[in-house]
Amino acid sequence: MLRAYKYRLYPTEAQALFFVKTIGCTRFIYNRLLADRIAIYEATKQNPGIKQKFPTPASYKPEFPFLREADSLALANANLNLNEAFEKFFTGSGGFPKFKTKRHSRASYTTNNQHGTVRIEGEKIRLPKIGFVRFKQHRLFHGLIRSATISMTRTRKFFVSLLILEQEIESAPGNHLVGIDLGLQHFAILTNDNLVTKKVINPRFFRKSEEKIKRAQRAMSRKKVGSKNREKARLILAKKHEKIANQRNDFLHKLSKSIVDENQVIVIETLKPKNMIQDSHLAKSISDASWSEFIRQLKYKATFYGRTLITADQWFASTQICSCCGKDDGQKPLGVRTWTCSSCGADHDRDVNASINLLLLAKNH
Repeated sequence: MLRAYKYRLYPTEAQALFFVKTIGCTRFIYNRLLADRIAIYEATKQNPGIKQKFPTPASYKPEFPFLREADSLALANANLNLNEAFEKFFTGSGGFPKFKTKRHSRASYTTNNQHGTVRIEGEKIRLPKIGFVRFKQHRLFHGLIRSATISMTRTRKFFVSLLILEQEIESAPGNHLVGIDLGLQHFAILTNDNLVTKKVINPRFFRKSEEKIKRAQRAMSRKKVGSKNREKARLILAKKHEKIANQRNDFLHKLSKSIVDENQVIVIETLKPKNMIQDSHLAKSISDASWSEFIRQLKYKATFYGRTLITADQWFASTQICSCCGKDDGQKPLGVRTWTCSSCGADHDRDVNASINLLLLAKNH
């Protein structure tokens, strides 16, 4: 199986400059290839008899000598990424490829491990065209390195993500079945097959730091565009956002891992956050909760550890069905947190009832 391991890099100034240049070159070559392909497609439409012949990254090096300074494997991978994007577009599984901008694209590049060019020796990792770079290997792995992706954050921190081909892990089966209802007051309400319910408090990391973010944004807005003081203010703001992202990721990883460790079958409701954030009153809180990332982590960890993850149908009315008698008691506003079943008279906590109904799906699986 393929598994990724991410580590922090500690490059020298010269090595950091090489990373920045290579990231810029891969973005440049991707955009150049995309622009030329669009031009070729337009010419083909006007003259159907023209044979399509797409350029390669190497064909641009005579015109743009700075491309020779970058890792050639990184440029080749940028071309492969563009080919994949067009393939998804033509098969209907993706939109038309977009140009990468410095502001919106992920600052990274990928290189391959050809002939053992990527290897670890002590506290350093060897990367193509740059040599050994100091890094912190906080987790060991046993397998072959297939590729390495070097990324840079907005606070100019560098990381390497190694794609490892390793033996599939045989893990002990989980002891329980669990139904998970996601919310805002409580991030998750979990009920297992012993009918033990656990409510996980929503940490609201962004909400707690919102005032600090606002002050940092105001401070940056007062600085002259292009000045060193504005760059310092931008870095302060970026660090605050990075801290929130790190806190959120740490929380989500720990919670998802504990759920996968304890349970063999996991049932979770289907949510569409992109549609839900249209509500201006809840948009910020929903984005802060990051349900999509939590579900993504549950999915890949369930696959790694041999768990069964069931996603309930999006029309399954988990909040309005009585978990005791099964009667659908009708839709209820978000403000209604407790209700009584009109059929059997059972009193329900809205979220706990929903998690029990999801648990019943696991038992019927």
